[in-house]
Amino acid sequence: MDIKLVKATNSDAQAIFDIQVMAFMPLLEKYQDYHTNPANETIERVITRINNPNGGFYRIIVDNKLVGAISILWKEGVQFWISPMFILPDFQRKGIAQKAITLLEEMFPQATSWELATILEEERNCYLYEKMGYIKTDVKKKLNENTTLIFFKKIMSKVME
Repeated sequence: MDIKLVKATNSDAQAIFDIQVMAFMPLLEKYQDYHTNPANETIERVITRINNPNGGFYRIIVDNKLVGAISILWKEGVQFWISPMFILPDFQRKGIAQKAITLLEEMFPQATSWELATILEEERNCYLYEKMGYIKTDVKKKLNENTTLIFFKKIMSKVME
C-alpha cells in the first residue's frame, strides 16, 4: 500500500467534506454529539482549515485514491494539534491512520509536541494513539451523557548533536 499526504487546496474541499461526513456519521449516530462531531460541520469549516495560516489540511492518499484527511494546527511553530483526522470506513483498520500520523510527524521535525483529542469510549482510537507514543493527559471533557473527549500528548525527543 502506497500511502502519502498531500496538502489540500480549495478544489479538494468538497471531496474532503464528503469523506469527513461519511467517516464521522457512524460516531454521530452512536454518541449523538451534535455540537462537536465533524459530521455536522459545514464545507465552509473545511475551507477554513485548508486556508488556515497556522495549520495545514492534508489529503490521505492510498494507491492514488483519496481515502481521508488530517488537519493540524501549530502554536509558535513547535506545538502541534491534530484535529480532525478521518478515513473512509472501508479503509479503516488497515494501518493507514498510523502511517499518516508517522508521515505527519516526519514532515514537521521542529515539533516539540503533538496533541489531539478523541472519544474515550472509542477504545480502538485510544489504543492507536497509545501505540504511537501518545500519552493520556488528565484532561477530559464530557460532551453529553454518552460521550467524553480524552486528550493525548506526545513529547518529541530531540537528539542532541
